[in-house]
Amino acid sequence: MEIEKTAIEGVFVVRPHIHRDVRGLFFECFNAQGWDALGFQNVFVQDNVAESDYGVIRGLHLQVPPSAQAKLVSALQGRILDVAVDLRKHSPTYGQHVAVWLDDVEHAMLYIPHGFAHGYAVHSQHAVVLYKCDAFWNPLAEEGIAYNDPTLAIDWGIPSDRVIISEKDKRNPFLRTV
Repeated sequence: MEIEKTAIEGVFVVRPHIHRDVRGLFFECFNAQGWDALGFQNVFVQDNVAESDYGVIRGLHLQVPPSAQAKLVSALQGRILDVAVDLRKHSPTYGQHVAVWLDDVEHAMLYIPHGFAHGYAVHSQHAVVLYKCDAFWNPLAEEGIAYNDPTLAIDWGIPSDRVIISEKDKRNPFLRTV
């Protein structure tokens, strides 16, 4: 695996080594020994899979301490714009975000540490997204931020008349009120 830094400290793009031949392709999407060797301390305890169609924006979601989650996100099928928003109060990049394309061609993954909100927009006809979490989901620790918060200025790349948002996510507050 290769690790690329992003503009925000602690958020990384993880690129697996893909082996292609006449049969197709093969790669390890996760290997605990390799993960440890890269210096990550996370022990992933839960895998989540979500399927969505074009225009769906999921997020921005987060789990607050003591149930905060680090995530390793990948697109098993399709193409998504994956977004991590820095909510670490003393971070010089507080309120800033990183947006990374994830797809089923390059199989890159986005590592999002504790202290971030996460969301993504589906840009393909259909997408299947897998994310590993290092803490169990706790409904009492779940919070959200409005995907269209003007202070975040996230360009999701989906025309507003094509955006599909859950009723729950429509109620997420802007960052300044979280």
